[in-house]
Amino acid sequence: MIRKCLDDDFYTICEIINDAAQAYKGVIPPDRWHEPYMSRQQLQQEIDAGVGFWGWEEEGKLEGVMGIQDKGDVTLIRHAYVRSLRRNQGIGTKLLLFLESLTQNPLLIGTWADAIWAVSFYQKNGYRLVSTKEKNLLLKKYWSIPERQIETSVVLASAKWIT
Repeated sequence: MIRKCLDDDFYTICEIINDAAQAYKGVIPPDRWHEPYMSRQQLQQEIDAGVGFWGWEEEGKLEGVMGIQDKGDVTLIRHAYVRSLRRNQGIGTKLLLFLESLTQNPLLIGTWADAIWAVSFYQKNGYRLVSTKEKNLLLKKYWSIPERQIETSVVLASAKWIT
């Protein structure tokens, strides 16, 4: 079942993110990889910045999480992760479809350019890559990430996005 993550889920969210992010190790540029992938402090900063997490729970255990962040004229999907052992079982798709139902805004998703599986996942769910020029503008406008991350990322947009 899908449920809103609570304060008590904080450590579990961090655990899921860091477990699932192991897929990026050796794929994204080495200067962008770090251990842990997301520290507790970074996760708290994301929550403080307005990222709300929703989770897929089975038998009382969170198996996947996905964040959503309202930015006024657009909504961002942030930090979408499923436990390594539970990948490719439809959890990410269920979370994405649910989060899509929470907003009327166009949705934007940023991910690593070299994370081909992530890009493919979003494309299979109806998102399209925006141009490099548009990506650079969007990442600077809606995300707070370093220039190097902008260089190594892509942005995908929902059908509601008008360029």
